[in-house]
Amino acid sequence: MSEAGPTRPVAGAPLDLPPAIARILPDFDAGHPAALARAVSIVENHRSGFDALLGVLHPRLGRARRIGVTGPPGAGKSTLTALLAKHYRAQGLRVGIIAVDPTSPFTGGALLGDRIRMESIALDPGVFIRSMATRGSLGGLASATREVADTLDAFGFDRIVLETVGVGQSELDIAAAADTSLVVLVPESGDSIQTLKAGVMEIADVFVVNKADRPGADRLRHELELMLGLRGGHTLRNVPAHHGIDLKSIANPARAARAAAAAEEPDVWTPPVLGTVGVKEEGIGELIGALDRHFEFLVRTGGLRQRRRKRLRERVIEVVERKVQQRLWDHAPTNDWIESRIGALEAGEATPFGVADELLARSGAILTGSSDSGRPSSLSDRQLTS
Repeated sequence: MSEAGPTRPVAGAPLDLPPAIARILPDFDAGHPAALARAVSIVENHRSGFDALLGVLHPRLGRARRIGVTGPPGAGKSTLTALLAKHYRAQGLRVGIIAVDPTSPFTGGALLGDRIRMESIALDPGVFIRSMATRGSLGGLASATREVADTLDAFGFDRIVLETVGVGQSELDIAAAADTSLVVLVPESGDSIQTLKAGVMEIADVFVVNKADRPGADRLRHELELMLGLRGGHTLRNVPAHHGIDLKSIANPARAARAAAAAEEPDVWTPPVLGTVGVKEEGIGELIGALDRHFEFLVRTGGLRQRRRKRLRERVIEVVERKVQQRLWDHAPTNDWIESRIGALEAGEATPFGVADELLARSGAILTGSSDSGRPSSLSDRQLTS
C-alpha cells in the first residue's frame, strides 16, 4: 500500500523570513542532523520566527506515518518504541521519535530519560530522538509536540513515533496527533482496566499487552477483547464463520472481537489485542503487521485523509486560541479594564459572561492584530479606557 505521497519541495522561502531561520534552511534541506536539531529547538520553544519556519515547511507534510504510543508508567512503551524503530530501520526507513515525559508540578523539571531507555538505537544516524516535557499541558502531549512532529515530517522521516505519558481519561491528544494510536498495558494493570472508559477505548487502534509472559496476561487480553466485543454491538454480530453463522462467536463477544480484528479488509476496524514481550523482542513482527494493516485500512476507506484533515482543522484552532490569548492577556489596557470591572462583579451588578462579551466587543483591533504589538491602536485606547 502506498504512502500518502512524496515530500513536495518548496519553491522558496518568504523574503521576510527572519535571518536566523533563513540561515538554517539550506542545511535543513540538505538533510543535516544539526540543522534539524536547531529547527526542532526553535519550534519546540516557540522562538522568534518559529511560525515562519513552520509555514515554509508546511507544503512538505504528509509523507510520514505517525504512530502514537501511550500506556501507564512501566508498561514498556520506550522498549516497544525502540523495537519498532529497529524493525523499521531494518526495512531501510528513517524514524523520528518524540518522547514526552511529565513535568514535575514542584520543580518544573522532567526526567527525560527516554534516550537512556532507547540506548540501542540512540546512535543510529537514521533515528532521531527528541525528549520533551509536558510543561503543564494536559492531554498527554506537550503543546508543541504536533509542531515538532511536523518538523520531522518535513525533514523526510518515514515513520514518526509519538510516545506520550500515562494513560487515562485525559490522554486523548495522542489520537489527534497520530494516524494510528497504540495503547500498551501490562498484566499488573489488573482491575485498572476499568479506568479505560470510553475515551481511551475509543482512541486505541491497536492494543498491546506487554510483558505477556507474566501471570494475568491472558486474562487481561480476554478482558480487553470482551470490552471490544460488547462495544462492537451489531457490527460483531454480523461476523460470519468459515461455514456460515458461528453461534459461539455470537454468544462470546470476546471471540467475536478477535474474529473481527483478524478479518481481511474489514469495513469497520476492530482493534486487535496483541501480546508482546519487549525484553525478548517477542511479538514485534505481529505488532508491525497490525500497524501496517491499520494504515492500509485507513487508506482504503478514506479514513487517513479524514484524520489528517481533522488534524489540520484542529491545528488552525490551536493557533487561533494561542494568538487570541497572547494578544489579549499581554495587552496592558485590557488587563486594566478587566480590573476596573471587578467591583461591579463583586457587587452583583455584572456577570462574568456579560463582562466577557463586553471585553470581546471592545477588543476587535487587538484580536485582529491591527494594533501595534504590545500597544493598542487609538480605537482600542478609547474603547478600553472609556
